[in-house]
Amino acid sequence: NQELEALLAILNVSDEPLETVASDFHRTFTRNDYFKLGCAICMMLLDQLLTQSQRIVAFSILCELYRNEVSNPFLSFFLEALENSRDVCEKQFLKDLLTHNTSYRESVRKSAAHLIHETEERGVTDVEVPDLSALRQLHNERTPAVPCLRAAGVRPVVPDPCDADGADLRMIGLGLASLNGLSGEATAAGDGTGQSQPPAPTEPLSRDEMSLHTAGSLTLLGFEPSFMRLPPPMLEVSDAELMWINPDYSPHLLWETGLCQDNSKGAEVRELMSKAFKGPLIPTQQQQVLAELEADSRLVYHCGLTPQKLPDLVENNPMIAIECLLKLMSSSQLNEYLSALVNMDMSLHSMEVVNRLTTAVDLPTEFIHLYISNCISSCENIKDKYMQNRLVRLVCVFLQSLIRNKIINVQDLFIEVQAFCIEFSRIREAAGLFRLLKTLE
Repeated sequence: NQELEALLAILNVSDEPLETVASDFHRTFTRNDYFKLGCAICMMLLDQLLTQSQRIVAFSILCELYRNEVSNPFLSFFLEALENSRDVCEKQFLKDLLTHNTSYRESVRKSAAHLIHETEERGVTDVEVPDLSALRQLHNERTPAVPCLRAAGVRPVVPDPCDADGADLRMIGLGLASLNGLSGEATAAGDGTGQSQPPAPTEPLSRDEMSLHTAGSLTLLGFEPSFMRLPPPMLEVSDAELMWINPDYSPHLLWETGLCQDNSKGAEVRELMSKAFKGPLIPTQQQQVLAELEADSRLVYHCGLTPQKLPDLVENNPMIAIECLLKLMSSSQLNEYLSALVNMDMSLHSMEVVNRLTTAVDLPTEFIHLYISNCISSCENIKDKYMQNRLVRLVCVFLQSLIRNKIINVQDLFIEVQAFCIEFSRIREAAGLFRLLKTLE
């Protein structure tokens, strides 16, 4: 709105030289706004919103906008106005402007009012229009063509010639004009039937009056005809064409019954397990973990237990370790957990875990043999005699339990176990194990 007010103020200057008005225009607006302002001037000229003097000033500004450029984008508008204008002064001014003769340079040094007064004094009734076909052809070659549908559009603004009281408004006329005027193609004046255009207003219109006559819309866009897109015909099915199969079954939704369930128990188990890896739990905490694992066997996969943490759990809380390993028997990581159990340091708790596992489930034979071999090696390599005697007793009791429960075939490890018993024959449990081996021969 502010730009329109400033533009109208410049167009209203009719008593100053046109070159001075053009200088005021350049000082008021930036170069980036030239095309937008030029389009606004064209819309006001098309809709007969400017007085005779304002039209002279408007054409002068349109020319000055691109005076130093190779071509003026509004050249086709000048050509159409020259051919269709009924105003003698305007027609003479446009003729001088397009031919670039000395008369135009003299005209811009005069005001719009002075040019109109001179024309009236000379009594000129008509102006001969020169042949400008070469200029029009050159412009069409340099300017991209407007699409056919857009060029066929008409102005969507239809101003009402009467106000609410039936009074005749100053701006009269339908003002139908296609975009062909800006693409280099001349259109018929007025309503497209060859009738003459309505006269320009005798007094300048304000911005509010212009909005009233144009329904608040100044636009160069047209009301375009719709592009008919007919549906293509169906192709005939050939013998070589594959048949499209429409499945006749109706799939059903599968609901996740555990979705949005309370996970607070799982959080408590994870917290207790993190403590179980670091030290022994009190009996109530241990019973809580065992009860939760018994109630939901899937918790073992979400409690934070990994093969790397299993040795710590075995040493600190062997009962929980036994329960977790029993729940992991169907896991794809079972071999990793068993390997971690075999390779950990031998202790009473690890033997207790292995012994309970062997009596509860069928463990792989190679796992049991490897564990027994590691136990024997640990007893042989320990330096502390007291600890050595203690571990030998534990291993002998462990082996007697496996043999009596027929968990292992003693013949598979007979030589290794017999050598172990002979090496530690001073210990009562080793001698008892040796006698058990002799009875099984």
